[in-house]
Amino acid sequence: MDTNFLEQIFWGNTLKQYILFVGIIIVGLLFKRVVSRILSRLIFKLFKKFADEVNSETFVGLLLKPIEFFLSLATLYISINQLKHPLEVPFFSYKRDKVNEVFTIGEFVDKIFLFLIILSVFWIALRIVDFIAHVLLVRAAKSHNKSDDQLVPFLKELLKFMVSFIGFFVLLGYVFEVNALSLITGLGIGGIAIAMAAKDSLENLLGSFLIFMDKPFTVGDVVKVDGIEGTIERVGFRSTVLRSADKTTYVIPNRSMIDGVLENLTMRNARRVKFDIGLVYETSNEALKKIIAEINGFLTENPKTTDSSVAFDSFGDSALNIQIIYLVPMKKEFDLAKIKEEVNFKLIEIVQANGSDFAYPTQRSIEESASDKNNK
Repeated sequence: MDTNFLEQIFWGNTLKQYILFVGIIIVGLLFKRVVSRILSRLIFKLFKKFADEVNSETFVGLLLKPIEFFLSLATLYISINQLKHPLEVPFFSYKRDKVNEVFTIGEFVDKIFLFLIILSVFWIALRIVDFIAHVLLVRAAKSHNKSDDQLVPFLKELLKFMVSFIGFFVLLGYVFEVNALSLITGLGIGGIAIAMAAKDSLENLLGSFLIFMDKPFTVGDVVKVDGIEGTIERVGFRSTVLRSADKTTYVIPNRSMIDGVLENLTMRNARRVKFDIGLVYETSNEALKKIIAEINGFLTENPKTTDSSVAFDSFGDSALNIQIIYLVPMKKEFDLAKIKEEVNFKLIEIVQANGSDFAYPTQRSIEESASDKNNK
C-alpha cells in the first residue's frame, strides 16, 4: 500500500491514524470477552488453595463484567490516543502559581479515563471481596457454629467499606490532584463536627460491634424487639434485618437492638401457655373439683406438656374461671399449635363429660330475676 496515501491528512489526522483508531476498537470489542475470561482464570489461581471448595466459574462470573469494563476503557483510551486532533486543542486556561496553564482536550480526556480506570480497578477489588465472602459463607454453612454465618456478612461490609474508602482518596489524589494527607489532617480538625453529624451512624456501628461481642443472638434465631418478632437474617454495619412469620422484612437500627428489651425466643427451653376457661355457675362443687383434677392429670401425664398448673381462679360476671398454665418444651418434633389444639379438644371433652359447659357473657334484667324468685 502506498505510504503516501496513508499519510494524507483529514481533519487534523492522517488516514493511518484513523485506521489504527478504528482497528484497535474493533479488536478490543471482539476479544474483550475472551481476554476477560483468561484474566479472571489467571487471577483465580491466586485464590485456588483458599477456594478449593468453590467452582472457578463463580469467580469468573463475578469478575467478568468489571474486567470487561476495564479492557473496554483501556482499548478506547489507546485508540483515542492514536489521534492528534482535537486532542491538542486547548480546552481552557487557568493560573497556577501565577503562571498561565493551558488545559488541552487530550489532558481532559486523560483525566476522565484515569477516573474511570481507577473506578474499574476498585470495582474488581470489591468483586474479589464478594468472592472471599462467598467462600467463607460456604465454609460457615458446613460448620455448626451459627456465629460464622453472622460474622461473614459483617466482615464483607467492613472490607468493602475500607476498599471504597481507599478508592475515594486514590481518586482525589491522582485525578483531582488533592493532597490526601492534608485532607485527612483537615478531617481530623473537623472530626468533632463530623462525629456530631454522624452520631446515629456511629452509634449503630458501635451497636454492631457490641452484638458480635455479646452475641445476644445469631443468624437464624427468632427474636422479639420493640414488639416486632422475626428471624434474624443479617447483621450489618448500621442495621439488623428481621423476617417475620408473614414474610415481612424489618430493618432495625443496631442501636435499637442493644438498647431495647430483646427477647431471644430461640434460646427458650420451653414456651409458656396461659389462659382461662369459664364454666357455667350451675356447675356443682364436686364437678368443678373433678374437672380441675382431670385437666391437671391429663397435662401432667402428657409428654408434650410440663410444669402444669390448674386452679379455680375467680368468680366472673357470668362464669366460674379456671386458670390453666403449662409449658411446651422447645423440641423440633413439638408443634405448639397442634399441642394447643390437642389440649383444647381434651378440655372440651372433660368439661362435657362431667355435666358442665362453657359459659358465655349474659345479662339478666331485674324483672327476669324477680320472676325467677317468684317461681321458686
